[in-house]
Amino acid sequence: MSQVWKSKLASTLSDVLLECELVDGEVTVYVAAEDILSVSQTLRDDFGFEQLMDLCGVDYSTYGGSACLTKAATDKRFSRAVDAATELDIEDESYRYAVVYHLLSLQHNQRLCVKVYLDADRPIVDSVTSIWESAGWFEREAFDLFGILFNGHEDLRRILTDYGFIGHPFRKDFPLIGHVEMRYDADKKRVVYEPVSIEERTLVPRVIRDDNRYDKD
Repeated sequence: MSQVWKSKLASTLSDVLLECELVDGEVTVYVAAEDILSVSQTLRDDFGFEQLMDLCGVDYSTYGGSACLTKAATDKRFSRAVDAATELDIEDESYRYAVVYHLLSLQHNQRLCVKVYLDADRPIVDSVTSIWESAGWFEREAFDLFGILFNGHEDLRRILTDYGFIGHPFRKDFPLIGHVEMRYDADKKRVVYEPVSIEERTLVPRVIRDDNRYDKD
């Protein structure tokens, strides 16, 4: 059944689809940022994907890096990014960010994943709140954590971090210790922000102790 849906989507949206693939029983389509509104409208009205279940951002800046090395895996679902660049050349630094939409059709009992890659210097895409109202908070979260802008969103504010927060904590280049720290100042009777006073440290043991159980006589 999923193969049938893949064929239908690829045929109907052939003019705007960058790629259409079937992985583990779920269809994923890739579209350009400028086409997301028209594609979303078609998916809702013509294909019955009436619900947006989730929307999230992705930062591919370290895609295929050494931290992701996996020599072997019994199932490709557990392999890592370094195994192979997929449908688009996301190792291209101009496509650092992506927005992923997870859709559900209740009438057809089908799920669909839509991916849009964004420019690294200006990650911006049209908001889909006019099509799926549930996108409102999801888009705010992607803006807050990744700095992705959603053109046309009527209330694009931070939703998880403080309004005065500096940076976007899910970006791969965001420091683990943050940029500033906050505390309550009893004299000022309010919360104040100050430069981080702690230093980053390597969380690995510095001393390796010998185990006498393996000593040779």
